[in-house]
Amino acid sequence: MHPTTDRDGNTVPIIMDAITHAAPHATPYANLTPDCVLDALESCGLQVDGRMLALNSYENRVFQVGIDRDDRAHRDSFVVAKFYRPHRWSDAQILEEHSFARELIEQEIPVVAPLEIAGQTLHAHAGFRFAVFPRRGGRTPELERADVLHWIGRFLGRIHAVGARAPFVHRPTLNIDTFGVASRDFLLQGNFVPDDLRAVWQSVIDQALEETQRGFERVGPVASLRLHGDCHAGNVLWTPDGPHFVDLDDARNGPAVQDLWMLLSGDASTMQIQLAHVLEGYRMFHTLNTDECALIEPLRTLRLIHYAAWLARRWQDPAFPAAFPWFGTTRYWQERIQELREQIALMQEA
Repeated sequence: MHPTTDRDGNTVPIIMDAITHAAPHATPYANLTPDCVLDALESCGLQVDGRMLALNSYENRVFQVGIDRDDRAHRDSFVVAKFYRPHRWSDAQILEEHSFARELIEQEIPVVAPLEIAGQTLHAHAGFRFAVFPRRGGRTPELERADVLHWIGRFLGRIHAVGARAPFVHRPTLNIDTFGVASRDFLLQGNFVPDDLRAVWQSVIDQALEETQRGFERVGPVASLRLHGDCHAGNVLWTPDGPHFVDLDDARNGPAVQDLWMLLSGDASTMQIQLAHVLEGYRMFHTLNTDECALIEPLRTLRLIHYAAWLARRWQDPAFPAAFPWFGTTRYWQERIQELREQIALMQEA
C-alpha cells in the first residue's frame, strides 16, 4: 500500500487502486461468492454467523450479513456490506464519500455512514473493495404529505450547508459534459442505437443538449457543492424519528437543486406545490437562489441521457440483461426519442 491524502490533508492508505485502473471485466462479480463475502468480513475482524441476504443493488453488490451475538462491538446482529464495483471509483473517490458521510454524522445529520473497523472504512479482500455499514430500517416516505416534504427539506438544507463548505477534490462534477455529452458519445460509439433509429435519435439528443445548454445559460452562474447525488425516495428511509439518508455512492459536485427535484412527481402544478414545501424546510438551514429551480427540467434531461448510457456501460454484467431485458430493443429507443422530445418541449416552455 502507498499513501494518499483526503480532503482534510490526512494521510490515508491506498487499498487497491490498481483494480480501478485495470481493464473492465465482463463479469466483475463472478468470484464474489457467499463464502467470499463472509471471508471478507472476517478478514477485517468481524465474527459472522453465516446468515446472509443479498439486497437490491445493480451498481454495487450489497449484502445483509449476520454477526455473531458474542461480537459485542455491534448492538445489532446484522451489518450491511457493500462491495464496490471494480473500475468505477478510485480509492480516493470512495474515501471522499466516506469522509463526507462522517462530516454529516458529526453534525448529527441522519445519514448511514460506514463503520470504522481497525482504523479504516475501506477494506479489501480477494480483489474486491468493500465497506461495512450499520443496518438501518425504514419505509418509503409519504411524499404527498406537506409535513414530510418539509421535514426532508430541513435535512437536505443541513446536508447542503455542510456540502457547501468545500468541494470534492477527487469526485466528478455533474454538468452537461459529464452527464450529457459523454453519455451521448458513448452510446454512439458503442453502436447501441439501432441503425434505423440512429439518425433521428442523434438529432433529438443533440437538440435536447442544446436546450439544456440554453437552460443553464438563462439561469447564469450556479454555485456547485457536494451533493448526495441520487436523492430519490428509495434513498430516503422514514422512521418515527423522521428521515435518514442512505447510499452516497453517487455523491459528486453539482447544483443544489439536483438533490431536490428527484423528490417531486406528478404534473407541473403538483410538483410546484411539493417543491414549495421542500424549500420551506430547506431554507431554514441553507439558501437557494429561486432561479436555480429553472434547472429542474435540464437536469432531468441529463439524468435520462445518463441513465441510458449507464445501462449500456453495464450491459456486459450478466445481472443487467436479466433485469433490463427491454434495453436495446427498437421500442426502447423509440420511447427514449419521444421522452427527449417531451423534455425539449418542457425546456422550451420554461
